[in-house]
Amino acid sequence: MDSTNLSSLPEEEDKEEQQRQHSSLCSFASVPTRPPTQCSSQKYSPLDWRGFFDEEKDICIPDLNDVFHVYMAGTEGPVVFCLHGGGYSGLSFALSANKIKERTRVVAMDLRGHGKSKTDNDLDLSIETMCNDVTAILKEMYGESPPAIILVGHSMGGSVAVHVAAKKTLPSLAGLVVVDVVEGTAMASLVHMQKILSSRMQHFSSIEKAIEWSVRGGSIRNIDSARVSIPSTLTYDDSKRCYVYRARLEETEQYWRDWYDGLSEKFLSCPVSKLLLLAGTDRLDRSLTIGQMQGKFQMVVVRHTGHAIQEDVPDEFATLVINFISHNRIGPNGVKV
Repeated sequence: MDSTNLSSLPEEEDKEEQQRQHSSLCSFASVPTRPPTQCSSQKYSPLDWRGFFDEEKDICIPDLNDVFHVYMAGTEGPVVFCLHGGGYSGLSFALSANKIKERTRVVAMDLRGHGKSKTDNDLDLSIETMCNDVTAILKEMYGESPPAIILVGHSMGGSVAVHVAAKKTLPSLAGLVVVDVVEGTAMASLVHMQKILSSRMQHFSSIEKAIEWSVRGGSIRNIDSARVSIPSTLTYDDSKRCYVYRARLEETEQYWRDWYDGLSEKFLSCPVSKLLLLAGTDRLDRSLTIGQMQGKFQMVVVRHTGHAIQEDVPDEFATLVINFISHNRIGPNGVKV
C-alpha cells in the first residue's frame, strides 16, 4: 500500500486541531465582543407607559358624553397638572413624570381630540372649550377641596394653561409653567401651520415606522420618549390599512389665532409664580422681555433641545419643575408662609 494514501493518525489530527484553535483564540483575544445589532423594529419598538406613570384613569364629565383620559404618578405633595401640545398626548410627559413623581404628584391629561380622550366634538379645540375641559376635570378629580395645583403646559397646552390661570377660577392654583410658547413667535408661525401639517408623513405601515420617522425627522430627539409617546398620537385606519394621526389639527384652523392672541399679557397678569421654559431666546417678544427684566416671572433657556423640551431632555425638565416648586415653597396645600 502506498504510504502517501495513508490518513493521519487520530492523535496527530487532535494535536493539529488544538493548535488551530489555540492560534485562533490568540488572534482574537484582544478584540472586544460586539453587542448584538438591533434591527430597526426593535430599536423603535413602543415602550409601555406603566414604566413611568403609576396608573391611568378615565374621567367622565357629569351631564356630558365627554370622557377624558389621564395618567397619574406620585402619592404626596402638590399636583403638577400637565397639558400637552397640539398633536401630542399626555404621554409626552412620561419620562419627566417618572422623576417628578419622586417629589410630588403628577397628572397628565389627553386633551380633547387627542390620545384616548373621547368627546362629542373632538374638533372643538376652541380655547374656551379646552379651558372648560381642564376646569371640569380638576373639579371631578378633587371636588371642592383640591390640593395645590401647578399647571404645566407645552405649546398649545401652554396657551390653555395661561388662559385657565388668567381666569382666576382655580383657588388652589399655586404655580404656572409654560413650555416653549410665546405670543409673538406663535402668531407669526400660524400662516405656515397648514403647510407644516401637510408636509408631515401622513400614513405609517406600523407604529415602529412612526416612531422612527419622528426621531429621524427631529420632532422628538429622545428615542425613549418617542417610544412611549408616539403610539398614543396614532390611530389605525381600517379603510387605508395603516396608522394615521389621532388629532386632526388641520381641521381646527378656525381656533388657532385665539390660542395665542394676547397670550403675553395674560401670562404676565396671572397672580401666581411663573416659569417660562424656552428652547431659544429668539422666541421672546417685547412684552415678555420687559416683564422678565421687571422680575415678573422666571425664565430659563434650555439649550440643545427642540420644541418638545419635556421629551428631548426629560431629566433636565423635571429638575427645573422640581426646583421651581421648591424655590416658591409650594406644598400640598399651597404656598408655605
